[in-house]
Amino acid sequence: MDVVKQGIFLFLIVVSPALIVSLMVGLVISIFQAITQINEQTLTFVPKILAVFFTIALTGSWMFQKVIDYTIMLWTQYLSMI
Repeated sequence: MDVVKQGIFLFLIVVSPALIVSLMVGLVISIFQAITQINEQTLTFVPKILAVFFTIALTGSWMFQKVIDYTIMLWTQYLSMI
């Protein structure tokens, strides 16, 4: 049960930078749409995709290292979990 809890926590930590950036870009674009009264639904897709791509490009190695550390921990403690 502890391993599952650690896995879920790791998932939340790894996903949070991209999610936060996506939410912030969406908020800024929504405010822009409210100010200019442009009601185009597809306007948010390209900036969000670009922002998430750049966020993953910047934090990807950190994310990958966290997942590798968790995987190594799982494999080294596998016998003690059984």
